[in-house]
Amino acid sequence: MRKRILLLCIAVLLSLVACGPAESIDSRLQAVIAARGLTPLDPGPPPDPDMTALGEALFFDKVLSGNQDISCATCHHPNLASGDGLPLPIGTGGHGLGPVRSPAADKLLVPRNAPELFNRGAAEWRTMFWDGRVALNSSGEFISPAGPYLPDGLDSILAVQAMFPVTSEVEMLGEVGDYDRLGEFNDLARDFGGDMPAIWEELMDRLLAYPEYQELFAAAYPDLHISQLGFEHAANAIAAFEIHAFTLVDSPWQRYLQGDAAALTPAAKQGALLFFGAAGCADCHSGPLLTDQEFHVLAVPQLGPGKEQDSVGNVLGIDYGRFRETGNRQEQYAFRTPTLYNVTATGPWMHSGAYATLEAVIAHHLDPAAALQAYDPAAHLPPLFRDQVQLDEALLESMLAQVDPLLAPERPLSTGEIEALLAFLEALTDPAVYELAHLVPAAVPSGLPVED
Repeated sequence: MRKRILLLCIAVLLSLVACGPAESIDSRLQAVIAARGLTPLDPGPPPDPDMTALGEALFFDKVLSGNQDISCATCHHPNLASGDGLPLPIGTGGHGLGPVRSPAADKLLVPRNAPELFNRGAAEWRTMFWDGRVALNSSGEFISPAGPYLPDGLDSILAVQAMFPVTSEVEMLGEVGDYDRLGEFNDLARDFGGDMPAIWEELMDRLLAYPEYQELFAAAYPDLHISQLGFEHAANAIAAFEIHAFTLVDSPWQRYLQGDAAALTPAAKQGALLFFGAAGCADCHSGPLLTDQEFHVLAVPQLGPGKEQDSVGNVLGIDYGRFRETGNRQEQYAFRTPTLYNVTATGPWMHSGAYATLEAVIAHHLDPAAALQAYDPAAHLPPLFRDQVQLDEALLESMLAQVDPLLAPERPLSTGEIEALLAFLEALTDPAVYELAHLVPAAVPSGLPVED
């Protein structure tokens, strides 16, 4: 009997030793959650099915592009976690999908990495694009590149964003003198000189020439006559489909916030404590969206054509980021904090797509100067992009001089702590992100091929 009691006591002690650290981590993490007011992300209401059906057709239909050779899905494909798997997108004129896509000889790359589209139905969203050129101001008004010419009737900031890729020469519009995939002159790009309303009107004429689109618009907008439809109604539908297709919130972290203590691994819990604590990640990746939607200078390697041109139109390979929108020198090289949901599936990362691994992204945050100076294009970029990295020393020094002090962690992080952070980032991913092929339709109303 005495031996049995002794064995029972030993078992209890071993149990306490095994459970104690896990309970301690959970207690600490719950205290952080309470102190920061962290709650599960509310994805917003599901969109109307008729609106979603119209948006699906538009999202995958290349008829929206001037050369009829690229769709929204080309750069935001379900099979590629709502991105394209490339550092920088290959826009109109390109062939193929994702990592195997090749550019036309006479076309520039799109200047910035194609952002993912996850959970854009959440009410907290108030900026779009890497430079925030589409925004919702404090008065509830939309700010956009169209200024006063932005039409009324847009349902959300996501719908506002959907108005603009079709007006970009490198993304979807094409250029004056282009011929489309059918060998016809690109009417959509002809001498509009940046007249966005004219492009939107021409697009609607093109769409409504198809009886199936007339039917889809009629179902989505039963109270509007065909003559009352504008591209804003198409943009609303594209946004509705994106919300329907890419709302993915069943991640381990979301389940943990909902009360499932077993949803996170011990490493992910330790990573969460670091993320919201000593590593300083949550200084910028804050709130339900895990982004402050603000703009920070990280001195990330720049590549591709950039946004700047000289006096005769030659691209300079430089991107001044938020400064282009505000004129504020303190925002030179600043870009918006990305959301981190499903982040492990959405590489390459950063505004230029410069990094092929999240380990390298974390290393850059910890020491931007060392990472920028030691950047190896061959380690992170496909061959097409390697000779497009901006290596000008004056530019690098200018970028580093403006690095946001918020990047500095409270203390250096060990290898084990970085591994814990990676485990937490993995816990932000909904496993369904790898199972989205069902979203791709077999055909679209224009009859153009869906595949790239």
